[in-house]
Amino acid sequence: MKAPNGTSLTAMANAIRALSMDAVQAANSGHPGMPMGMADVATVLWSRHMKFDPAAPAWADRDRFVLSAGHGSMLLYSLLHLTGFEDMTMDQIKQFRQLDSLTAGHPEYGHTPGVEATTGPLGQGISMSVGMALAERMMNARFGDDLVDHRTWVIASDGDLQEGISHEAISLAGHLGLNRLCVLWDDNEISIDGPTQLSESTDVLKRFEAANWAVSRIDGHDMEAIDAALEAAKTSDKPVLIACRTTIGYGAPTKAGTAGSHGSPLGPDEIAGARKALGWDHPAFEVPPDILDAWRAAGSPEAHAAWRDRLADHDQADAFVAQLSGEPGEAELAALATWRRKMAAEKPSLATRASSGQALGAIIDTWPGIVGGSADLTGSNLTKTPDVGVVKAGDYAGQYIHFGVREHGMAACANGMSLHGGFRPHVATFLVFSDYCRPSIRMSALMQQPVIYVMTHDSIGLGEDGPTHQPVETLAALRAIPNVEVFRPCDALETAEAWEAALMRLDGPTVLALSRQKLPHLRSDDGAENLSARGAYTLVDTDGAPDVLLIATGSEVSLAVEAAGTLAGEGIAARVVSAPCVERFLAQDASYQDEVLPQGVPCVAAEAALRYGWDAVIGRGGAFVGMNGFGASAPAETLYEHFGITADAIAAAARGLVRG
Repeated sequence: MKAPNGTSLTAMANAIRALSMDAVQAANSGHPGMPMGMADVATVLWSRHMKFDPAAPAWADRDRFVLSAGHGSMLLYSLLHLTGFEDMTMDQIKQFRQLDSLTAGHPEYGHTPGVEATTGPLGQGISMSVGMALAERMMNARFGDDLVDHRTWVIASDGDLQEGISHEAISLAGHLGLNRLCVLWDDNEISIDGPTQLSESTDVLKRFEAANWAVSRIDGHDMEAIDAALEAAKTSDKPVLIACRTTIGYGAPTKAGTAGSHGSPLGPDEIAGARKALGWDHPAFEVPPDILDAWRAAGSPEAHAAWRDRLADHDQADAFVAQLSGEPGEAELAALATWRRKMAAEKPSLATRASSGQALGAIIDTWPGIVGGSADLTGSNLTKTPDVGVVKAGDYAGQYIHFGVREHGMAACANGMSLHGGFRPHVATFLVFSDYCRPSIRMSALMQQPVIYVMTHDSIGLGEDGPTHQPVETLAALRAIPNVEVFRPCDALETAEAWEAALMRLDGPTVLALSRQKLPHLRSDDGAENLSARGAYTLVDTDGAPDVLLIATGSEVSLAVEAAGTLAGEGIAARVVSAPCVERFLAQDASYQDEVLPQGVPCVAAEAALRYGWDAVIGRGGAFVGMNGFGASAPAETLYEHFGITADAIAAAARGLVRG
């Protein structure tokens, strides 16, 4: 097969192979085998089938390409350079894996134009691609083929398909009929340890077929077969898996087809032998002009120009651009403020999970980009509002997704939807099961994606389900992830504020930790200002300087208020500080922190969780009322008494600090 200028596609693929082995050798680090093995597949895809414009990496209607096998990053960097992405210069290729280069060891979203998702943790890329493919169908349902008509292409490895998260995502994609998704499996039968047969005997094609995918198998070095398979994929009514039988390290004289080409440089002698075998008579990092010209002719700038014209004339252009931005407009901001004031006026006593459901219901009609769902806990998480339609195969106009018991895949799918653009996804389960989502939450944070995690049943307060469901350590674990904000509101007003803060945030994920049990309304203000937005604030103050500070989150704030009343009767002035988001409070300037928590005043923290992390707020000399281990199975009230998380315990801890 040849490019329009007469250059053979094989020569174009060899450019990928040469750049990949040269860059890995120069860095003395990396994975040359996969790029060399999948070069033929990638060449046919990018030169003949994929819709993209190198001059506009963020074009909304471009095809998405996800290198799920992120360790083979030089495949992607080579493609970006060869097709003419402006920032991916040869100097960047030469700086592979070096500090501040665009060619990081694994592809990083937001760092390198043309990288659609951060990949490397296996299984994440293919799972995020499901979210991208779903977002495409959902945006298409809203704006039609004129504005939204693209595909998601994935290169995945054996390791990707072994990871449990991929099983979840594959099942969901088949169930939802995401036929704009095509996975190209690098079926090279080699892993780091050696042959895949060491640990794997699954019939992968049958697994995908059972999940309602269309499947085929090809020789991954036969350009004609690759082209035909990709063309067929574009007419499928199901998501597509193409098993591409390849040779890892293709062209390397002694290391091809072995684990020796997987994760280390080939070495000068092996590279020289590969150049000879491939007929590549060019120095390191040199691509002949005819081959480079053939690559630079790839892409779809004309399609992009035609799309821009359609957008300019489209009666939904403004709505489309606004939804893509993810930013709240005037109507959205007004809805948030109105609901906040309503909660302040009505003062309901509700479980914060119920408050969350009501807040979502109050704003979703004005914010079409809000979509989400639950991992088979809709009735518990209260994430589906009454009039919202459900997304189904062939009907993608709704705003609610039944993810099934697929917490990890659900969270990755949300990341993919957010990366695609057009939606502000929220996903839900019990807080303790955020452990099943944790790697995807970490990816949300790393990629700065504003996914909202609605995590209910946030403490021993869930009661009889017992210690398996009681997340005593989970708040600390989530707070430890950089760029994650955890809100644990104390009442309906703080819950409204938490939703507002989460939706206003565009640079990272937010976790809403919500109670199963009813909580009293505690705020006395009119809700004119979002007090939770600064992380912590004075809820109940003293007439003069406080003798002690009582700081709490969520369901324990009411206990702190009660304890302050008891202490006041004893002549001890106790200020109550509600801290719905500890991370936000610690990010405030020192003057605000000192205003809320004056230095030198002893502090008691109360939270139905472990103390870990609280010393940053209360100091080593502060007291903590909370958990010291796992919970137990009993009614919530019994558990709070049993574990000593009571107003009396808070008051006693305060007395001990004040009176010694």
